[in-house]
Amino acid sequence: MSNTHSEASPDIMMIKPNQLLSIFGLCAITLFTSCSKQESPTASAPDPEVSTPETAAPAPSPPPPPTPAPTGKPLTVGYSDWPGWVAWEIGIKKGWFAEEGVNVQFEWMDYVASMEAYGAGKLDAVSMTNGDALVTGATAKPSVCILINDFSNGNDMVIGKSGIDSVKDLKGKKVALEEGFVPHLLVLKALEDNGMSDTDITIVNTPTNDTPQVLKSDEISAICAWQPSSGAALKQVPGSKPIYTSKDIPGLIYDCLFVTEYSLKYRRDDWVKVVKVWYRIVDYIKDEDNTDDILSILSARVNVKPDEYEPFLNGTYILSLEEALIAWRNAPGLKSVYGSSEISDAFNVKFEVYKEPVDYTAYFDRTLTKDVAKAMK
Repeated sequence: MSNTHSEASPDIMMIKPNQLLSIFGLCAITLFTSCSKQESPTASAPDPEVSTPETAAPAPSPPPPPTPAPTGKPLTVGYSDWPGWVAWEIGIKKGWFAEEGVNVQFEWMDYVASMEAYGAGKLDAVSMTNGDALVTGATAKPSVCILINDFSNGNDMVIGKSGIDSVKDLKGKKVALEEGFVPHLLVLKALEDNGMSDTDITIVNTPTNDTPQVLKSDEISAICAWQPSSGAALKQVPGSKPIYTSKDIPGLIYDCLFVTEYSLKYRRDDWVKVVKVWYRIVDYIKDEDNTDDILSILSARVNVKPDEYEPFLNGTYILSLEEALIAWRNAPGLKSVYGSSEISDAFNVKFEVYKEPVDYTAYFDRTLTKDVAKAMK
């Protein structure tokens, strides 16, 4: 999952996050003051000594005061076009952050741009995949995951053209993908699951945005991409089909919220409130009665029709609080964000994204989710 995101048209509406950054600049981070929730004004009680004529109409009840905006400098969060992150829009539109008493400013931008802004010290937090967070930390600026939003559940695809019906059909064929990025990792896993290796195919290094056009070439037998590029390829190339997707290997790609170490240290209570709002959003999403409203909000953010957005949401498995607590366990394997990150770290070193393995355990703080879980019992 990765690359720049666009909202210009349905075909390029959503770029799946996971493009690795090559260069980050380090900047000093400003110390933010804590947010506080103002108390709502209370209406004055009527004076019992003042009588009201019997013919007088009763005074209308004053409208309830609006929820006061939280004070203090806002937490700044970069988010981009991936369903598990577009979902923040629900909390934004419904005013749930103000209700919780936390001042948050969400900055909508392309995925790579959001990571660059984070690396330059312009954001307190950014939505990234677990693998990309290791890259930004190893090459520029470390971060700490405080929230696991989801894992990819089919939006990332290996797509074969007509005549390629399985991964084994790729033997001796050319596959277009962006080397060193998550599509590369997904193809390696697809080959491994089918008793093959990267020596059985020829990889053609291709920007993910270009893969739909490249699949039309007579020389290319398959591509690997995420939505919307994967969806565009399926539409544009007759007979093409998914032969392996992230649904076949759940947990390979986790999408998370990463915060600067500095902001987490000095504004932890505010970040706990952000996590709390997220699980209010998740509960809203999990209620099927809200499906139409959810699709309306999410699709509006990326300028497509609700029915066009629904497949993207279905290809993203948003974790409930209970499921997130399981993913937070420090254990090997893809059911844990730690085990998944161990695989990403090995991949990054093997393909020289960075030279030495990193301490991936330092990139995660599960205590905020646990605090919210305790408070919600």
